[in-house]
Amino acid sequence: MWSYGVLFASSFIAATLLPMYSEAVLFELARQGHPLAWLLVVATLGNTLGALLNWALGRYLLRFQDRRWFYLKPDKMAGAQRWFNRFGYWSLLFAWLPIVGDPLTFVAGVMRVRLVPFLVLVTFGKAARYIVVVVLSVQSLNWF
Repeated sequence: MWSYGVLFASSFIAATLLPMYSEAVLFELARQGHPLAWLLVVATLGNTLGALLNWALGRYLLRFQDRRWFYLKPDKMAGAQRWFNRFGYWSLLFAWLPIVGDPLTFVAGVMRVRLVPFLVLVTFGKAARYIVVVVLSVQSLNWF
């Protein structure tokens, strides 16, 4: 049970604006033989909830964007908004990407993306990424 808690926490933190990588935890737990379906559910749930936190922060903390401590500087915010405007809701399928994914979920909140489409697209993209990680971890057992 402890392993699932670590996976959930690392997945959640990895989806927020804080630096963390959950793929290594998932990879190792899959290699240790934990049930793959549960690993996928826990990692996807944690990562999606972390993205949901970003969305909520985007919706409610934008009024602090001029403060020194505010995470997204104006140039990064403008870049994420351009990306989002160019690709629209579908860009949320790429919320799993390093560097741009976390700000993208924040910008989705800033741009008042509705909750249900946000959750569907983000969950799908993050689950697909974790499926690839699990497949690679299982395949790596055959490599060594």
